[in-house]
Amino acid sequence: MSELALPIRTERLLLRQYRADDVDALLAYYSDPLVARYIPWEPWSREFAAEVVEKRLHSSGITGPESRLALVAEHEGEVVGDVILWPADETLSRGEMGWAFRPSVSGRGFATEAVRAFLGLAFAHCGMHRVIAHVDARNEASARLCERVGMVKEAHLRRDHWAKGEWTDTLIYGLLAEQWRDWPGVAAAKTVTAT
Repeated sequence: MSELALPIRTERLLLRQYRADDVDALLAYYSDPLVARYIPWEPWSREFAAEVVEKRLHSSGITGPESRLALVAEHEGEVVGDVILWPADETLSRGEMGWAFRPSVSGRGFATEAVRAFLGLAFAHCGMHRVIAHVDARNEASARLCERVGMVKEAHLRRDHWAKGEWTDTLIYGLLAEQWRDWPGVAAAKTVTAT
């Protein structure tokens, strides 16, 4: 697999590597209890934000089972969210992805645009066969996002995950490479360009 040329441009977004000075921009939304509600962590502290950014500074490609591709999404120079892809097994042919976006940009299509581009990277650049997303069943916005980008709901696991003091249901969404290639919206994902 060739090295990924970064940053990536979509129609309205710049998807770029994390920088050390991203701590405050990420903290601005990850410290929000509404954003943290459906992710594995409590609302971020500044110290935790700095730790995460430090780890993700080098998460620039899928090169082995412990590798990550983690990019920040910018719109007009402002951080609006971030997206991450990691291998779901040692073959690197199956991936899992996650994302978070600032609540203030909700409804503008930025998450859809970024996730579509990331699916394109997973299939076209990383050569993955399948990409999944585990979604807390209460997170209706992420479930709708999965459906908008062509992912198929494959499972609804009842109270299978202990999160923040309660058992929660998990929805599993998946997309196969051949579905992505045949999906009408894939043209947008194939047009991402390096700058």
